[in-house]
Amino acid sequence: MKQKKVKNTLKLTVLNVIFILICLICLVPILYALSLSFSGSSSALSSDFHLIPQDFTWKNYQAVFTEKPFLIWLKNSVILSIGTMVIAMGFAVTAAYAVSRYRFKGRHGLMMTLLMLNAFPQILSMFAIFRLFKTMNLLNSRTGLILVYAGSMCIFAIWNMKGYFDTIPEEIEEAAKIDGAGDARIMAKIVLPLARPAIIVTAVMVLIFVWNEYLFATTFMLKEESYTLAGGLYQLQASDYSRSWPLFTAAAVMVSVPILIIFFCIQKYMVSGLTAGGVKG
Repeated sequence: MKQKKVKNTLKLTVLNVIFILICLICLVPILYALSLSFSGSSSALSSDFHLIPQDFTWKNYQAVFTEKPFLIWLKNSVILSIGTMVIAMGFAVTAAYAVSRYRFKGRHGLMMTLLMLNAFPQILSMFAIFRLFKTMNLLNSRTGLILVYAGSMCIFAIWNMKGYFDTIPEEIEEAAKIDGAGDARIMAKIVLPLARPAIIVTAVMVLIFVWNEYLFATTFMLKEESYTLAGGLYQLQASDYSRSWPLFTAAAVMVSVPILIIFFCIQKYMVSGLTAGGVKG
Protein backbone atom coordinates (compact mmCIF):
# COMPACT_ATOMS: atom_id res chain seq x y z
CA MET A 1 0.00 0.00 0.00
CA LYS A 2 2.82 2.35 0.92
CA GLN A 3 4.72 1.46 -2.27
CA LYS A 4 1.63 2.26 -4.37
CA LYS A 5 1.28 5.61 -2.64
CA VAL A 6 4.94 6.43 -3.39
CA LYS A 7 4.44 5.51 -7.07
CA ASN A 8 1.38 7.76 -7.31
CA THR A 9 3.30 10.60 -5.68
CA LEU A 10 6.20 10.18 -8.14
CA LYS A 11 3.80 10.14 -11.10
CA LEU A 12 2.08 13.32 -9.92
CA THR A 13 5.46 14.99 -9.34
CA VAL A 14 6.67 14.12 -12.85
CA LEU A 15 3.39 15.33 -14.38
CA ASN A 16 3.55 18.59 -12.44
CA VAL A 17 7.13 19.18 -13.55
CA ILE A 18 6.18 18.53 -17.20
CA PHE A 19 3.18 20.89 -16.96
CA ILE A 20 5.32 23.60 -15.36
CA LEU A 21 7.91 23.27 -18.15
CA ILE A 22 5.19 23.49 -20.80
CA CYS A 23 3.79 26.62 -19.13
CA LEU A 24 7.25 28.20 -19.01
CA ILE A 25 7.82 27.44 -22.70
CA CYS A 26 4.44 28.97 -23.59
CA LEU A 27 5.29 32.07 -21.54
CA VAL A 28 8.52 32.77 -23.45
CA PRO A 29 6.84 34.60 -26.41
CA ILE A 30 4.70 36.64 -23.99
CA LEU A 31 7.70 37.57 -21.86
CA TYR A 32 9.69 38.48 -24.98
CA ALA A 33 6.88 40.73 -26.22
CA LEU A 34 6.70 42.36 -22.80
CA SER A 35 10.47 42.85 -22.80
CA LEU A 36 10.39 44.30 -26.31
CA SER A 37 7.68 46.79 -25.31
CA PHE A 38 10.11 48.28 -22.77
CA SER A 39 13.05 48.26 -25.18
CA GLY A 40 14.49 51.34 -26.86
CA SER A 41 15.77 49.26 -29.77
CA SER A 42 13.68 49.33 -32.95
CA SER A 43 14.53 45.83 -34.15
CA ALA A 44 12.75 42.69 -33.03
CA LEU A 45 14.51 40.35 -35.44
CA SER A 46 18.11 40.83 -34.34
CA SER A 47 20.29 37.87 -33.45
CA ASP A 48 20.39 38.89 -29.78
CA PHE A 49 17.62 37.41 -27.63
CA HIS A 50 16.96 39.04 -24.27
CA LEU A 51 14.01 38.52 -21.93
CA ILE A 52 15.23 41.51 -19.96
CA PRO A 53 15.46 44.73 -22.03
CA GLN A 54 18.98 46.06 -22.40
CA ASP A 55 17.88 49.70 -22.66
CA PHE A 56 14.76 49.97 -20.51
CA THR A 57 12.35 52.79 -21.41
CA TRP A 58 8.72 53.83 -20.98
CA LYS A 59 8.71 55.84 -24.21
CA ASN A 60 6.86 53.16 -26.20
CA TYR A 61 3.88 53.23 -23.82
CA GLN A 62 3.97 57.00 -23.76
CA ALA A 63 3.99 57.11 -27.56
CA VAL A 64 0.96 54.80 -27.73
CA PHE A 65 -1.13 57.38 -25.84
CA THR A 66 0.39 60.60 -27.20
CA GLU A 67 1.24 59.82 -30.84
CA LYS A 68 -1.53 57.37 -31.71
CA PRO A 69 -5.33 57.64 -31.25
CA PHE A 70 -5.24 54.68 -28.86
CA LEU A 71 -7.95 56.05 -26.57
CA ILE A 72 -10.33 56.48 -29.53
CA TRP A 73 -9.69 52.88 -30.58
CA LEU A 74 -10.24 51.80 -26.97
CA LYS A 75 -13.55 53.69 -26.79
CA ASN A 76 -14.76 52.06 -30.02
CA SER A 77 -13.83 48.58 -28.78
CA VAL A 78 -15.54 49.14 -25.43
CA ILE A 79 -18.75 50.37 -27.06
CA LEU A 80 -18.81 47.49 -29.56
CA SER A 81 -17.98 44.85 -26.92
CA ILE A 82 -20.48 45.99 -24.31
CA GLY A 83 -23.22 46.71 -26.87
CA THR A 84 -22.82 43.28 -28.45
CA MET A 85 -22.69 41.55 -25.08
CA VAL A 86 -25.89 43.20 -23.82
CA ILE A 87 -27.90 42.51 -26.98
CA ALA A 88 -26.61 38.97 -27.56
CA MET A 89 -27.04 37.88 -23.93
CA GLY A 90 -30.45 39.55 -23.67
CA PHE A 91 -31.79 37.41 -26.50
CA ALA A 92 -29.70 34.31 -25.77
CA VAL A 93 -30.68 33.84 -22.11
CA THR A 94 -34.43 33.96 -22.77
CA ALA A 95 -34.16 31.86 -25.97
CA ALA A 96 -31.93 29.25 -24.32
CA TYR A 97 -34.28 28.94 -21.34
CA ALA A 98 -37.30 28.53 -23.63
CA VAL A 99 -35.58 25.83 -25.69
CA SER A 100 -34.39 24.05 -22.55
CA ARG A 101 -37.71 24.03 -20.68
CA TYR A 102 -40.50 24.02 -23.27
CA ARG A 103 -41.16 21.20 -25.73
CA PHE A 104 -42.56 22.88 -28.85
CA LYS A 105 -42.75 21.76 -32.46
CA GLY A 106 -39.60 22.44 -34.45
CA ARG A 107 -37.43 22.87 -31.34
CA HIS A 108 -34.78 20.36 -32.42
CA GLY A 109 -34.77 21.63 -36.01
CA LEU A 110 -34.33 25.21 -34.81
CA MET A 111 -31.27 24.31 -32.75
CA MET A 112 -29.75 22.32 -35.63
CA THR A 113 -30.35 25.24 -38.00
CA LEU A 114 -28.58 27.61 -35.63
CA LEU A 115 -25.70 25.16 -35.31
CA MET A 116 -25.38 24.91 -39.10
CA LEU A 117 -25.42 28.70 -39.45
CA ASN A 118 -22.66 28.97 -36.85
CA ALA A 119 -20.58 26.38 -38.70
CA PHE A 120 -20.21 28.51 -41.86
CA PRO A 121 -17.10 30.74 -42.01
CA GLN A 122 -17.93 34.40 -41.42
CA ILE A 123 -15.97 35.47 -44.46
CA LEU A 124 -18.62 33.88 -46.72
CA SER A 125 -21.10 36.57 -45.67
CA MET A 126 -18.61 39.44 -45.95
CA PHE A 127 -19.60 40.67 -49.42
CA ALA A 128 -23.36 40.43 -48.78
CA ILE A 129 -23.10 42.31 -45.48
CA PHE A 130 -20.89 44.97 -47.07
CA ARG A 131 -23.43 45.60 -49.84
CA LEU A 132 -26.24 45.67 -47.28
CA PHE A 133 -24.35 48.13 -45.08
CA LYS A 134 -23.56 50.35 -48.04
CA THR A 135 -27.22 50.45 -49.04
CA MET A 136 -28.36 51.21 -45.49
CA ASN A 137 -25.55 53.75 -44.84
CA LEU A 138 -24.14 51.65 -42.01
CA LEU A 139 -20.50 51.69 -43.10
CA ASN A 140 -18.30 53.28 -40.42
CA SER A 141 -21.23 52.78 -38.05
CA ARG A 142 -20.86 51.07 -34.69
CA THR A 143 -24.58 50.20 -34.79
CA GLY A 144 -24.20 48.05 -37.89
CA LEU A 145 -21.16 46.25 -36.52
CA ILE A 146 -22.92 45.58 -33.21
CA LEU A 147 -25.85 44.01 -35.08
CA VAL A 148 -23.49 41.72 -37.02
CA TYR A 149 -21.57 40.71 -33.90
CA ALA A 150 -24.74 40.19 -31.83
CA GLY A 151 -26.31 38.03 -34.53
CA SER A 152 -23.30 35.74 -34.80
CA MET A 153 -22.53 35.52 -31.08
CA CYS A 154 -26.17 35.02 -30.12
CA ILE A 155 -26.06 31.55 -31.69
CA PHE A 156 -23.03 30.57 -29.63
CA ALA A 157 -24.58 32.01 -26.47
CA ILE A 158 -27.87 30.15 -26.99
CA TRP A 159 -26.14 26.80 -27.34
CA ASN A 160 -23.85 27.45 -24.39
CA MET A 161 -26.65 28.66 -22.10
CA LYS A 162 -29.06 25.93 -23.17
CA GLY A 163 -26.62 23.26 -22.04
CA TYR A 164 -26.34 24.90 -18.62
CA PHE A 165 -30.10 25.35 -18.19
CA ASP A 166 -30.48 21.62 -18.89
CA THR A 167 -28.39 20.88 -15.78
CA ILE A 168 -30.66 22.90 -13.47
CA PRO A 169 -33.17 20.47 -11.91
CA GLU A 170 -36.73 21.22 -12.94
CA GLU A 171 -37.91 20.15 -9.48
CA ILE A 172 -36.65 23.46 -8.10
CA GLU A 173 -38.93 25.38 -10.45
CA GLU A 174 -41.85 23.02 -9.83
CA ALA A 175 -41.52 23.60 -6.10
CA ALA A 176 -41.61 27.35 -6.69
CA LYS A 177 -44.75 27.00 -8.83
CA ILE A 178 -46.45 25.07 -6.04
CA ASP A 179 -45.68 28.03 -3.75
CA GLY A 180 -47.43 30.30 -6.22
CA ALA A 181 -44.51 31.83 -8.11
CA GLY A 182 -45.08 32.83 -11.74
CA ASP A 183 -42.78 32.21 -14.69
CA ALA A 184 -41.21 35.68 -14.54
CA ARG A 185 -40.52 35.40 -10.81
CA ILE A 186 -39.06 31.92 -11.20
CA MET A 187 -36.78 33.18 -13.97
CA ALA A 188 -35.61 36.23 -12.00
CA LYS A 189 -35.34 34.74 -8.50
CA ILE A 190 -34.35 31.13 -9.13
CA VAL A 191 -33.09 30.36 -12.63
CA LEU A 192 -30.89 33.40 -13.25
CA PRO A 193 -29.09 33.22 -9.87
CA LEU A 194 -28.40 29.51 -10.41
CA ALA A 195 -27.22 30.17 -13.96
CA ARG A 196 -25.02 33.11 -12.94
CA PRO A 197 -21.69 31.33 -13.63
CA ALA A 198 -22.75 30.32 -17.15
CA ILE A 199 -24.18 33.78 -17.88
CA ILE A 200 -21.02 35.54 -16.71
CA VAL A 201 -18.63 33.20 -18.55
CA THR A 202 -20.68 33.30 -21.76
CA ALA A 203 -20.95 37.08 -21.61
CA VAL A 204 -17.19 37.42 -21.14
CA MET A 205 -16.52 35.04 -24.05
CA VAL A 206 -18.75 37.21 -26.25
CA LEU A 207 -16.92 40.31 -25.05
CA ILE A 208 -13.50 38.76 -25.74
CA PHE A 209 -14.55 37.73 -29.24
CA VAL A 210 -15.62 41.28 -30.13
CA TRP A 211 -12.56 42.76 -28.41
CA ASN A 212 -10.22 40.67 -30.57
CA GLU A 213 -12.30 40.57 -33.78
CA TYR A 214 -10.35 41.87 -36.75
CA LEU A 215 -11.95 40.86 -40.05
CA PHE A 216 -15.28 42.72 -39.86
CA ALA A 217 -13.82 45.63 -37.91
CA THR A 218 -11.25 46.44 -40.60
CA THR A 219 -13.70 45.81 -43.47
CA PHE A 220 -16.65 47.90 -42.32
CA MET A 221 -14.75 50.62 -40.42
CA LEU A 222 -12.95 52.64 -43.10
CA LYS A 223 -11.90 55.72 -41.12
CA GLU A 224 -9.09 55.94 -38.58
CA GLU A 225 -11.40 57.38 -35.91
CA SER A 226 -13.70 54.36 -36.39
CA TYR A 227 -11.01 51.71 -35.88
CA THR A 228 -11.20 49.25 -33.03
CA LEU A 229 -8.12 48.16 -31.11
CA ALA A 230 -7.59 45.23 -33.49
CA GLY A 231 -7.76 47.51 -36.51
CA GLY A 232 -5.55 50.07 -34.80
CA LEU A 233 -2.89 47.48 -34.05
CA TYR A 234 -2.88 46.51 -37.72
CA GLN A 235 -2.36 50.13 -38.72
CA LEU A 236 0.71 50.31 -36.50
CA GLN A 237 2.32 47.64 -38.69
CA ALA A 238 0.76 48.58 -42.03
CA SER A 239 3.68 50.70 -43.25
CA ASP A 240 7.19 49.34 -43.78
CA TYR A 241 8.64 52.81 -43.27
CA SER A 242 7.02 53.63 -39.91
CA ARG A 243 6.97 50.11 -38.48
CA SER A 244 8.13 49.89 -34.88
CA TRP A 245 7.96 46.56 -33.10
CA PRO A 246 8.49 48.00 -29.60
CA LEU A 247 5.60 50.41 -30.19
CA PHE A 248 3.44 47.60 -31.55
CA THR A 249 4.15 45.28 -28.62
CA ALA A 250 3.47 48.09 -26.14
CA ALA A 251 0.07 48.67 -27.74
CA ALA A 252 -0.59 44.90 -27.79
CA VAL A 253 0.19 44.66 -24.08
CA MET A 254 -2.19 47.54 -23.35
CA VAL A 255 -4.92 45.80 -25.38
CA SER A 256 -4.44 42.58 -23.42
CA VAL A 257 -4.54 44.13 -19.94
CA PRO A 258 -8.35 44.70 -19.70
CA ILE A 259 -9.08 41.14 -20.83
CA LEU A 260 -6.61 39.71 -18.31
CA ILE A 261 -8.23 41.70 -15.51
CA ILE A 262 -11.69 40.49 -16.52
CA PHE A 263 -10.48 36.88 -16.74
CA PHE A 264 -8.96 36.95 -13.27
CA CYS A 265 -12.18 38.46 -11.89
CA ILE A 266 -14.35 35.63 -13.28
CA GLN A 267 -12.01 32.74 -12.53
CA LYS A 268 -14.19 31.51 -9.68
CA TYR A 269 -17.12 31.14 -12.08
CA MET A 270 -15.24 29.06 -14.64
CA VAL A 271 -15.89 25.80 -12.85
CA SER A 272 -18.81 25.81 -10.44
CA GLY A 273 -21.47 23.55 -9.08
CA LEU A 274 -24.12 25.87 -7.75
CA THR A 275 -26.89 23.38 -8.57
CA ALA A 276 -25.18 20.50 -6.75
CA GLY A 277 -27.33 19.57 -3.80
CA GLY A 278 -30.15 21.83 -4.96
CA VAL A 279 -32.53 18.86 -4.88
CA LYS A 280 -32.35 16.14 -2.29
CA GLY A 281 -32.13 12.67 -3.73
